[in-house]
Amino acid sequence: MSAVASNIPADFKEKKDTSDISVDVRSTDADSIKFVDESNVENRRQIGLTSAIFIIFNRIIGTGVFATPSSILGLSGSVGLSLFMWVIGAIIAAAGMQVYIVWGTAVPKNGGEKNYLEYLFRRPKFLITSVFAANGVLLAWAAGNSLVFGEYILRAANVTPGRWTLRLVGFACITFALLVHGSAVKWGLRLQNFLGVLKLIVLVFIIITGFVALGGHMKIEKPNNFTNAFEGTTASASSFCLSLYNVIWSYIGFSNVNYALSEVKDPKRTVRIAGPVAIAVVTVLYLLANIAYFAGASKEEITASGRLVAALLFRNVYGPRAERALSVLVALSALGNVLSVIFSQGRVNQELGREGILPFSKFWGSNRPFNAPLAGLTLHWVVCLIVIFALPPGDAYNFVINVISYPLSIINAVISFGIVWLAFRPNPDWPRQKFFALFASAFFGAANVFLFIVPLTRPPPGGEPYEALPYWTHAVAGWAVFGLGLIYWIVWAKILPRVFGYKLRRVEEVGADGLIRNVFRRVKQE
Repeated sequence: MSAVASNIPADFKEKKDTSDISVDVRSTDADSIKFVDESNVENRRQIGLTSAIFIIFNRIIGTGVFATPSSILGLSGSVGLSLFMWVIGAIIAAAGMQVYIVWGTAVPKNGGEKNYLEYLFRRPKFLITSVFAANGVLLAWAAGNSLVFGEYILRAANVTPGRWTLRLVGFACITFALLVHGSAVKWGLRLQNFLGVLKLIVLVFIIITGFVALGGHMKIEKPNNFTNAFEGTTASASSFCLSLYNVIWSYIGFSNVNYALSEVKDPKRTVRIAGPVAIAVVTVLYLLANIAYFAGASKEEITASGRLVAALLFRNVYGPRAERALSVLVALSALGNVLSVIFSQGRVNQELGREGILPFSKFWGSNRPFNAPLAGLTLHWVVCLIVIFALPPGDAYNFVINVISYPLSIINAVISFGIVWLAFRPNPDWPRQKFFALFASAFFGAANVFLFIVPLTRPPPGGEPYEALPYWTHAVAGWAVFGLGLIYWIVWAKILPRVFGYKLRRVEEVGADGLIRNVFRRVKQE
């Protein structure tokens, strides 16, 4: 596969800072991908440092800290190991943030991992883009938190979440996110920022409630979970891995601004500041929130609470009315995460469309009619609806977490070790990296190798991740997604050109919406 930056014009490469350079090339050699900065598009760079921090913050803090602690405790077996898992997750997230800072400053454009994989894998042509396209398009990132939004908002309304009521409220949640980000980008960002502030307030309130519980001011007997904190610890590697999946899911989002770097003001500086700030704040809030849960409820109550552990804490400390009020706030937190997720995934789909790798690429790559990637957002919306309405309700949330985390672990391992590889075999345009960045990359890569190997082993009795699905479902589904990308590449880039006697050539063109996109042309073989 040709690299994203492998054929940058000479005068473009000589610039020390490429963030303000624009290359307007209407057609290029078919077998290469031009690195094109989009700063010439009017009003394209709308995201400042504050919005970038909240794009990351909103993506990280969705419902994970409210919905996964019970699963993590059940898999860990003890309060002590459960808290330690959140520390491990923070360390892994910090290392991952460094990996994305390296890539974001080296390749500052929309698309995230797609660009980084293309930079590493130049041959066979178009293969890695096809494989990543399957991963980017077919995974329902926003589905899980749409369901959690439904669960909490129905609980606040004193309605039992039934099979169809939960799905319909989840449908309403993700449809609202689609309409906001697909028609009014600035207002969508403002709403995300507002909900980000609200999340901070909710978490701080939960933490304060934990201190109230520690003081013994509760409606129930004080649980004393910290007396023998490591009692009942599980020693299974499979349970440890599944627990770590849940923790890492709660930290996923540190890469979120990398999907929209073409729309960020001063992207290299912003990505260096926004990620570490968001990770540091989130880590402190997560640890204190989990301490609050353990201060206000017994291990048995937390394990049985499912995804409603935050509501359980408020019921035990303040009573049922406070539980309902918190449910509304947690639902709004879930909405903020859905807004953030669909914001980034819509742009991934748009970039894939602009590359010309998808069927009807011009449509998916468009920025019309509202100067927003409405078509790309709609594609992700459709995939999420399939997951929301097709999967068994009890397994849907955990399946979404695991089937997204599994292939993402593979991709993260590849781009992390890719940084180490480039330290020894750098491309001419690759910036020299410091030892800390290389160490963080190696550590993050190794952690992700663990995360995609262990799920293939059978979990111990009681450690199964699903109620109805086999334990290996998400691993097989993850590899199947990559396999579909491979099959698509074989048919589209190899078989069809040979059968019909043409060669794929990729040329750049400027669409009516002002965006430069790559389009594949069929050129007759001579």
